Amino acid sequence: MKNELNRNYSEVTEFILLGFRTPPKLQILLFLVFLLIYMVTVVGNISMIIVIKMDSRLQTPMYFFLRNLACLDLCYSTVISLKTLANFLTNEKKISYNGCATQFFFFALFVTTEGFLLAVMAYDRFSAICSPLLYPVHMCQKVCVWLVTGSYICGSINSIVQTSSTFSLHFCGENRLDHFFCDVPALINIACDDTYVNEIVLFFLSALIIITTTTVILVSYAYILSTVLKIPATHGRSKTFSTCGSHIAVVSLFYGTVFFMYAQPGAISSPEQNKIVAVFYTLVIPMLNPLIYSMRNRDVKDAMKRILCRK
Repeated sequence: MKNELNRNYSEVTEFILLGFRTPPKLQILLFLVFLLIYMVTVVGNISMIIVIKMDSRLQTPMYFFLRNLACLDLCYSTVISLKTLANFLTNEKKISYNGCATQFFFFALFVTTEGFLLAVMAYDRFSAICSPLLYPVHMCQKVCVWLVTGSYICGSINSIVQTSSTFSLHFCGENRLDHFFCDVPALINIACDDTYVNEIVLFFLSALIIITTTTVILVSYAYILSTVLKIPATHGRSKTFSTCGSHIAVVSLFYGTVFFMYAQPGAISSPEQNKIVAVFYTLVIPMLNPLIYSMRNRDVKDAMKRILCRK
C-alpha cells in the first residue's frame, strides 16, 4: 500500500524533528534540563578518561576497557545532544537528509559498539576471577586492543547495514519525524515504501546483537558466581563482587532500555513511549555510567584523590 501512496510527491531533502510536543515555556525548561545532563555527561566521562590515563595503577585491562566505554558514552551522547539542544531554541527544527543519515550512522555505530564492549568487559572479569594465574596471558595488551577493535568492527557492520537499509527507503511528501533525533522506528513510520522487510531487519539484527552479547555476559557471570561461592572468606566474596557490581548495574541499564526499544516487534508503533525510553539510553545512561563507576569503585576514587592531592 505504501508504495502506491504519495507516488507523485518529490523526494524529501530534509526532515523536521517534531521532538517533544510541549508549550514554548516548557521547551526552555527542557533545554536547561538536557543541557545540564549533557554537561554532567561531558565532565564525568572526560574526567574518567583523564583519571585512568594519568594514574599508573589503573593501567590494567579492566580500566583500558572502562576508558573506551567513557569515550563511547561521550561520543554517542554528543551525536544526539547537540542537535537536540539546538532544536529547543529554534522554531524550524530541521535536519538535512544527509545530516539525518550521518547522525543515525554514528549513533548506531557507537551504541552497538558499546553493547559489544560491555560483553568484552564481562569476559575480562571472568578471566580475572576464574583464571587469575592465566589472566596476564588471556588479557595481554594485544588481546585487549583486538577485543576493542572487534567491538568497533561489529558496530560498524550493524551501522552500515541499518543505515543502508533505512535510507534506501523512499520518503515522499511526509517529512516530519515524530522523534527528537533520526532513529529507525520514526523513519520507517513515514516511508512511502512497504517497510515490512526493514522492520524484520531491525528486529533480527537487534535481537542477534542482544542475544549474542547477553549470552557472553550471562555465561561469564555464571562462572564468576560459581567461583566466588567457593571462596571461604566472606570478605573475599564481597571484595570480588564489588569489582563486578558497577558493570552489572551498567549492563542492566543499557540492555534493559535497548531491548525495550528495538528487540520487540511492537516498539515501532508507540512513538511517545519510544521518545521517553530514548532519552534514557541516549542521554541519561551516558551520564550515569561514569558516576556509577566512580562511586562504586575504590580504585577510581583513590586515583582521583591522588591526582587532586598532586595539584
